[in-house]
Amino acid sequence: QVQLVESGGGLVQPGGSLTLSCAASGSIFSSNVMGWYRQGPGRQREQVAVITTGGNTGYAESVKGRFTISRANAKNTMYLQMNSLKPEDTAVYYCKAINMGIWGQGTQVTVSS
Repeated sequence: QVQLVESGGGLVQPGGSLTLSCAASGSIFSSNVMGWYRQGPGRQREQVAVITTGGNTGYAESVKGRFTISRANAKNTMYLQMNSLKPEDTAVYYCKAINMGIWGQGTQVTVSS
């Protein structure tokens, strides 16, 4: 059973930083484009960042220059480094193995003073 498990969420003040991790069971990273998504209160789930098997990345305009996605295939782990966090970044963050359509359970990020 392939599973994705996110961690690293929490409460942070505006301007602060957090790093999310997404650990996978099984060797799925080598064959999947991976992505981070988020769903804020009362909002639809949106794509935040993606990374291909070759390491090419793409970001939503709202997070460009602040968030960095990376992956460590040997560790079956993906990361999202989030800097200069804003209250509007508050959401449940999910990772996804895009080719296989598999989601993690999500981790809450709250940006508040």
